[in-house]
Amino acid sequence: MRSTRVLFADDHAIINDGLTTLVANEFDVIGTACDGRAMLTMAKKTRPDVVVLDISMPQLNGIDGARILRKELPYTKLLFFTMHSDLPLVEEAIRSGASGYVLKLCAVDELIKAIHCVARGETYITPLLAGDLISTLITAGPCSAKSDLTVRQREVLQLLAEGKTMKEAAVCLNISVRTTESHKYEIMRQLGVKTTAELIRYAVRIKLV
Repeated sequence: MRSTRVLFADDHAIINDGLTTLVANEFDVIGTACDGRAMLTMAKKTRPDVVVLDISMPQLNGIDGARILRKELPYTKLLFFTMHSDLPLVEEAIRSGASGYVLKLCAVDELIKAIHCVARGETYITPLLAGDLISTLITAGPCSAKSDLTVRQREVLQLLAEGKTMKEAAVCLNISVRTTESHKYEIMRQLGVKTTAELIRYAVRIKLV
């Protein structure tokens, strides 16, 4: 039987290396990535069965990365492995297309179990959060009440909040500077903010950075 092919994406190389070693007897780890864009590139190239990803990653956060992967690699399963335990983020992660959510304080055995579960097409939510998450999703209904910003707008916002210039952000996204500027001003209009500093505060508040 073919071993499940796994890609790890975390902005700390030591975590990627450690996880690769810890699960080597269970899975075929086909690569690691230290930022969201590297994760997308590697996932498209290797087409893993499961991507284990963090939420907080430079250049492209895990939640927006998951939305892109869900469209481009619909058969690849997504499992969040993160320190973030606040329910709004857990909810948004699941709505982004992930099949599982595990906290970094878990034992290795739980992570291995979660990878097996999502690879089989099942859902795995760490027991510490599962009950509260179900209640939240039932109360919220089928639509998320999160920001109405598009994935591309959130990409632009994250890059600018990370200190990228307009030109640098445009290069990262493979779009023109003029288009990047248009996205920025549309974001400001939608959010009702007047300055870049207010934009950055918003990005920090919703944990894009």
